[in-house]
Amino acid sequence: MRMLTTFALAAAAALGFSAPSHAQFENRTIRVSNGVNQEHPVGNGVAKMAACAAERSGNRMRLQGFWGGALGGDLQATQALRSGTQEMVITSSSPLVGILPDLGVFDLPFLFANEREADQILDGDFGKYIADKLPAVGLVNLAYWENGFRNLTNSRRPVARLEDFQGLRVRVMQNNIFLDTFRTVGTNAIPMAFQEVFPALETRAIDGQENPFVTIDTSKFHEVQRFLSVTRHAYTPFLVLYSKALWDRLSAQEQQVLSACAIEGRDEQRKVSRELNDRSLANLRRNGMQVNEPAPAEMARMREAVKPVYERSAATIGKETVDRMMASLARIRGTN
Repeated sequence: MRMLTTFALAAAAALGFSAPSHAQFENRTIRVSNGVNQEHPVGNGVAKMAACAAERSGNRMRLQGFWGGALGGDLQATQALRSGTQEMVITSSSPLVGILPDLGVFDLPFLFANEREADQILDGDFGKYIADKLPAVGLVNLAYWENGFRNLTNSRRPVARLEDFQGLRVRVMQNNIFLDTFRTVGTNAIPMAFQEVFPALETRAIDGQENPFVTIDTSKFHEVQRFLSVTRHAYTPFLVLYSKALWDRLSAQEQQVLSACAIEGRDEQRKVSRELNDRSLANLRRNGMQVNEPAPAEMARMREAVKPVYERSAATIGKETVDRMMASLARIRGTN
């Protein structure tokens, strides 16, 4: 009898150890706010993350996406996280610089040369350095997803040299670093709401605008713009943010699952984003846009021209953060 009891206990312990345990998961629906529409690659990332969380939690953790700013704009939704009234938001870094000025480092011009550099910075020590600052302002960053490189279109000429920026009337986001950048290279930078951009381009009130290929394509800017210059002048990531107040109420296992699934969502979102980026560029070519890519020597001149933007911005971003970013990039470029 003792042998049977010992065997039964051992078998039960082994079964408990090997089988997935969902005891530390509560039934919960997590609202995920997005400013973009579900058709955006972020939608693919959220779907992947949701499937991952459901599988690992025995379907006890469910993600519900809200799209197109249905729960408020990115800044409004982020403030709801900080107050503990909403769980998650996926937002670009740019609207949040008022909450954490260090995030302005991602707005610096011509920062990353390519997606590989961006991935290494965001997924490495520097990305962690920024993420470690967020709990102090009531936020937890689960992963960095991709918003993509921004490129310039206009109706006057290809921008192949630094001098080609001169005098162009270019719409930019209401962002001090973007405004400073485009004024520094010689354009007449004009802040404008996005919904006003197409009619302003159509009437020639402005000459150009800057956005990722996907936005240029889906907004049909090819109808009112002739030239697309692959300047890749800015790369601002998305952050997958969770409310710190609500995060602290999760079990360690729930936190672990959400963190791991945000990484799975990141990998899917980036893959889809880059595939769509290539298709959008091909669409723009087919629709008659004249595409040019400045030569490496000219890109170097552009980077040199905007150095004063880095110096002026360091005071608001934080000199330590800017210095850390540049040191991290130098290490990456020395090993690539």
